[in-house]
Amino acid sequence: MSIILSTISKTLILKPQLFFSLKESELRAPPLYLDTLFTLWYTNYYLFERIIIMADEIITSEAENKNFIHAFVEEDIAPGGRYEGMTVHTRFPPEPNGYLHIGHCKALCIDFGTAEKFGGICNLRMDDTNPAKEDTEYVEAIQEDIHWLGFDWGDRFFYGSDYFEKTYELAVNLIKKGLAYVCELTPEQFREYRGDTNTPARSPFRDRPIEESLNLFKRMKNGEFPEGKYTLRAKIDLESGNFNMRDPVLYRIRYIEHHRQGTKWCIFPMYDFAHPIQDALEGITHSLCSLEYEDHRPLYNWVIENVDVPSTPRQIEFARLGINYTVMSKRKLRRLVEEKYVSGWDDPRMPTLCGLRRRGYTAAAIRNFCERIGVAKAPSTVEYSFLEHCLREDLNINAPRAMAILRPVKLTITNYPEDKVETVEIENNPNKPEAGTRQVTFSRHLFVESDDFLETPVPKYKRLYPGGPECRLKGAYLIKCTGCVKDENDNVTEILCTYDPSSRGGDPADGRKVKGATIHWVDESSALDAEIRVYDYLFSDPNPDAAEDFLTCLNPNSLEVLKDCKVEKSLENAEAPASFQFLRLGYFAVDTDSRPGALVFNRAVALKDGFKK
Repeated sequence: MSIILSTISKTLILKPQLFFSLKESELRAPPLYLDTLFTLWYTNYYLFERIIIMADEIITSEAENKNFIHAFVEEDIAPGGRYEGMTVHTRFPPEPNGYLHIGHCKALCIDFGTAEKFGGICNLRMDDTNPAKEDTEYVEAIQEDIHWLGFDWGDRFFYGSDYFEKTYELAVNLIKKGLAYVCELTPEQFREYRGDTNTPARSPFRDRPIEESLNLFKRMKNGEFPEGKYTLRAKIDLESGNFNMRDPVLYRIRYIEHHRQGTKWCIFPMYDFAHPIQDALEGITHSLCSLEYEDHRPLYNWVIENVDVPSTPRQIEFARLGINYTVMSKRKLRRLVEEKYVSGWDDPRMPTLCGLRRRGYTAAAIRNFCERIGVAKAPSTVEYSFLEHCLREDLNINAPRAMAILRPVKLTITNYPEDKVETVEIENNPNKPEAGTRQVTFSRHLFVESDDFLETPVPKYKRLYPGGPECRLKGAYLIKCTGCVKDENDNVTEILCTYDPSSRGGDPADGRKVKGATIHWVDESSALDAEIRVYDYLFSDPNPDAAEDFLTCLNPNSLEVLKDCKVEKSLENAEAPASFQFLRLGYFAVDTDSRPGALVFNRAVALKDGFKK
């Protein structure tokens, strides 16, 4: 319907005379709507233009919700499509030079998810064509992250370097076809001869005889020349408006040890040459890439068309994921780690998957986030609060509840027997009755949050203060504050209360209305000590990439470590990566530093939802 209305609106602007020759029955829109359009057209042309813009936005939104990648795939595998009768085959090709972050997660969800949707398969290929940065540590971490998200590559795990020999053979064949040549321009000359939009590129070595290029390329491979002396370039079009097609470099000389190939190779293919060849050799049908490769697609297709490979993949590009209050450049993330601004790649403030996992993020929440932000062609920035919202939704349903006190103060129930200890029953998860209940000890001396007491209350304060309203202790009794004890510095060290013995479970026997708040607590007789780490955004600026030095945007309050917190005894054997809702406080996960007798929890996300729905 929005497409029809937009078309009518545009026609009124561009060719209004057509409407005066049409009968109302010939227009596929309600008469009332047409009357409104005509009125706007005559009386408020500016507002009418705004209607067109809004209609176009609706159309764009509807199209993106359908996932344009899936639409392309459906078209390709349909009868008469380029891949009719074939299995959809995608690949995820990360560089093993760092840990995967939330941006990579969007890409891998698209790669693996597209294959999953169409009953296909997805390869995992380590793009280790650049020998300077690869590390086995990163390979293992990438595999762990992908499995954690619930994806699997089966027996289709590859390295780009597995194809070095074949890629070299195909490069030799390009030389023999007259489609590649050895060039000896220096990097400075290369930039000088690159040309501009009005000037074609040039190379005095473009017409080098084929036999001479073959000989030089072989000697390059044998290590007879220093770095930078020669490159192998494709012979395409020096006048192309797409600079990627102006005889791009296919190979360069590098004397560096490769993490898998050792020193066997001293020439390495450029990604734009290796990538399409690797896709074709693996039988990939859809090569899904981020948007910066859109201008490289003509080169991708040129390589496929001019080398002898068994298949013809289709490259489709999508916009990268941007999130505010963070950075996702591997170079910047590595700097944070190496210069000790964070504790490591898995620091819970990092956008890495291992960091998010350690903080308490679940695979389900992250996959849900990636699915709900959709797939688009236009770059955009998503609010970090939406990622938190997705986690909060997941944990609200699935996380067991527990009581913890972050900033404890002692509370004494003065009319409760000194030597009595009883147990009260509290539900484990109100959203899952099948999760059952747990028994929690209760006695005369408890711990509560220090901000649950004010000696002099502010307006509308409904918690504990002398002479204040009755309050509920979660799952236990009604209490009323009678006073407090202070130290020599006037700090409150103990809250004094009385309780109603007939209100066990939190409900008064006479049915009177309780005007105070419900307060969580931990029994002093069974409380466990814990360290709780409260995390906030790593950056105080929503766009740290825009700063001259992103490090100036670091949030000095991104981590607060609270010692001597008190948690209930049911958490005694909690192990990472278990998550809990600490009542009234937020969602917390057991940290990997946690040990029996030395519990450590990370706040994954607060209870309050900052996302504007």
